[in-house]
Amino acid sequence: MSRQLQARRTVTVCKNVWLEFTQLAADYKAVNLGQGFPDFSPPKFVQEAFCKAVSGGHQMHQYTRAFGHPPLVNILAKFFGKMVGHETDPLEDVLVTVGAYQALFCTFQALIDEGDEVIIVEPFFDCYQPMVKMAGGTPVYIPLRPKAEGSAVLSSADWVLSAEELASKFTPRTKAIVINTPNNPLGKVYKAEELQTIADLCIKHDVLCISDEVYEWLTYDGNKHVKMAGLPGMWERTITIGSAGKTFSATGWKVGWVISCGNIIQHLKVVHQNCVYHCATAAQEAVARGFEREYELFGSPESYFQQLPAMLHHKREKLASCLESVGLKPVMPEGGYFMITDISSVKVDSGDESAVDEPADFRFVKWLTKEKGLATIPVSAFYSPEHSKDFDKYIRFCFIKEDSTLNAAEDILRKWRQTV
Repeated sequence: MSRQLQARRTVTVCKNVWLEFTQLAADYKAVNLGQGFPDFSPPKFVQEAFCKAVSGGHQMHQYTRAFGHPPLVNILAKFFGKMVGHETDPLEDVLVTVGAYQALFCTFQALIDEGDEVIIVEPFFDCYQPMVKMAGGTPVYIPLRPKAEGSAVLSSADWVLSAEELASKFTPRTKAIVINTPNNPLGKVYKAEELQTIADLCIKHDVLCISDEVYEWLTYDGNKHVKMAGLPGMWERTITIGSAGKTFSATGWKVGWVISCGNIIQHLKVVHQNCVYHCATAAQEAVARGFEREYELFGSPESYFQQLPAMLHHKREKLASCLESVGLKPVMPEGGYFMITDISSVKVDSGDESAVDEPADFRFVKWLTKEKGLATIPVSAFYSPEHSKDFDKYIRFCFIKEDSTLNAAEDILRKWRQTV
């Protein structure tokens, strides 16, 4: 074709970091602490619900309601309406999507126009930036920064926003701000007062808040997840993103959702119905049954929402201890299932001339994968070009893995450090 083949809106969208490092891990058969998915099965009760759904007659194999399977939107509205203290209409205020990824895509496509500015808090999940750009928006970045000076940064709680810097990012062109709590890759769980600072600015400037809360059930050490939509004046301007994959350790099911007020959701429905139109019926049925069970057991020791973070607390401690024992400096996450660690004390010669111009963390991750067989993710991939150089001394590990996988990673790290 002689004329331009590629749509202009995709020209500035760089290649996906996950494609590159997933392939690298596969090529070198590495122990994979890079990708954020469990290497164990979902809980038995949702597996059984899925099996029951697919063997339950023809209806589970056919289309259901386009904007969400009725049992699922009903329990989501009931569950989250109670949490935010706002009556939630299952048919108007909830949209079920193909994972949180499509929830984000629908949100940006439906609400962001050419020339709109979207504030993105760094570090951020890497799809935010290209999705904003493809919608015609302009990303505006503000990083969480370590507040500790002259001492080691020990916790994700030490990473904070400057209220003054944040306020300076709001302009008459600002349409939305995107936050992620608990944060990937940092594990920061925003405190109520931190969210209130953001909420006050959103209300003052009439701005939307896109709140990615897919790790909401995974918090540690007494930290509590606070939902932005539950703050005064924020229900009508918050778009809350959720994920069954993260909630029930079933990332391959690709069931996500958006919860917001109906006058916002109606615009996302337009994108959804002209995009995927419909999500897998049986998977939605199984997730609905899972949430119904958790609603009845909420707060009890039998609840999976209690059991999963308890299990991950042990794995978090195990990984942190391993990293510290080989001279690395982990930042203890308050939530989520990722841990970043400072690698600035480590000097390696990758010998890869093709990577000489890449950030330090990219070079280190490639070296660790190729030479030692351990896959991780460079943290600068979660930053904008203007800030990535300030944070290329960190790499990310995923700890929602079997203990045998974590043990294999520990063995690799110990053997490597013995040779240094």
